[in-house]
Amino acid sequence: MTLREHLTAAVQTLKEAGVPSPEYDARALILHALNLSSTAFLLRGSEGVDEIDAERLKSLVQQRAARLPLQHLLGAVEWGGVQLRVDRRALIPRPETEWLLHLALADVVGMTAPRVVDVGTGTGALALGFKAARPEATVLAADLSPEAVALARENALLNLLDVGIVESDLLAAFPGPLDLILANLPYLPDGDRAHADPEVRHDPDLALYSGPDGLALARRLIPQARAALAPAGVVWLELDPRNAPAFAAELRSGGWDATLHSDLTGRERFVRATLSPSRKGETIPAV
Repeated sequence: MTLREHLTAAVQTLKEAGVPSPEYDARALILHALNLSSTAFLLRGSEGVDEIDAERLKSLVQQRAARLPLQHLLGAVEWGGVQLRVDRRALIPRPETEWLLHLALADVVGMTAPRVVDVGTGTGALALGFKAARPEATVLAADLSPEAVALARENALLNLLDVGIVESDLLAAFPGPLDLILANLPYLPDGDRAHADPEVRHDPDLALYSGPDGLALARRLIPQARAALAPAGVVWLELDPRNAPAFAAELRSGGWDATLHSDLTGRERFVRATLSPSRKGETIPAV
């Protein structure tokens, strides 16, 4: 079979398995299995494939048809200006979260050497993306999972970025003062487990679900954030669009200035929260 015939067969296999983007995935798997660039594929499409490469490709296609995530099969993703290894140890970084990185970077324009913490870092995506964009910043990261911490440290080394990554329950390891807290914590309601996509089931539950309404961890974070923030500090949270407006309202009722921000599809997914210096010292109830 030629390369193009292998592509046609792979697309058909993935379509029959219900894979959402069979053409894209089949092409990505072929380029990965045969170590080809897109240009090389175009130039060599009519060439045959040797037996070893054909078996490697067949195995990858079968695994994707079984709904193993494409990113796990490829082993890495480009995200936020950095290269990230991905596997079962942490949540696959989502494209939506790149906009959170953009918003956070825009918030510290003009600030000299900000002190930043990425809470629930997973692969290290937000922390490493921020450090790559702002090398002079002090960037720290934390995750409750030792497996995720190990993966994030591997990614820091891969990208040659100096980010301090520790195992911590939210901000317990960071007394502050912090200029910026980034939090892409687990935010799905527990009830979503029953109808999660097959690919999502390959992500750790610890990285996905957060109580009956998906806000348990965000609510735990806020008192810690209030204690750790510098006077003009900012908290950015990524939340489920189903619960982001409600959480922003809770923050406002608890004495925070909270604004909602949309992702690139127009869904209100991000919450920016601040406490003015005059309210920083008040005893404000946790949400």
